[in-house]
Amino acid sequence: MRKVTYSMGVSLDGYIVGPDGGFDWTEPDTELFRFITEEFRAVGCHLMGRRLYETMLYWETAEQDPSLDDVMREWAVLWNPLPKVVFSRTLTAVRGNARLASGDVVEEIERLRAEPGEGEIAIGGAELAAAVAEAGLIDEYRSRVHPVLVGGGLPFFPRAERRVDLELADVRTFPSGVVHLRHVVVR
Repeated sequence: MRKVTYSMGVSLDGYIVGPDGGFDWTEPDTELFRFITEEFRAVGCHLMGRRLYETMLYWETAEQDPSLDDVMREWAVLWNPLPKVVFSRTLTAVRGNARLASGDVVEEIERLRAEPGEGEIAIGGAELAAAVAEAGLIDEYRSRVHPVLVGGGLPFFPRAERRVDLELADVRTFPSGVVHLRHVVVR
């Protein structure tokens, strides 16, 4: 069965977006970007909400940008052909290799797991991840903890009132001070 992963940059105080809506503090340096790209090679489908979709639209045409370095070009080459599912109540169309979801995220994951397919089902965005976590469908949490306190905003972890036991599977510290943590859900 394809595993479901949730991976985002997060502040030390637990937010993916600050109270002002900003997340410029998550911009990766070259080494972290390489790591994210290598980790992303295992993804077979990416599920995201409207805000993340709109943020990632840049990558649909990034390969045409002459200032793009090799690391970013490699990311674009991986990102563009990847199947994406966008959950939105306001969008009427999406571009690239994306489609708008017709059902809820839990139904979509169950459908994707039932279909033949390779690679992880990656979740991007805290609100979408909260619904998936509530249904008990996240298999791994991957946080890239940035050395910043933003004081509020959109939390990385859902604020559900249920316990989830995790096992630390990997830790990596980057020269920038970012710490990557990979936790597997104990079932």
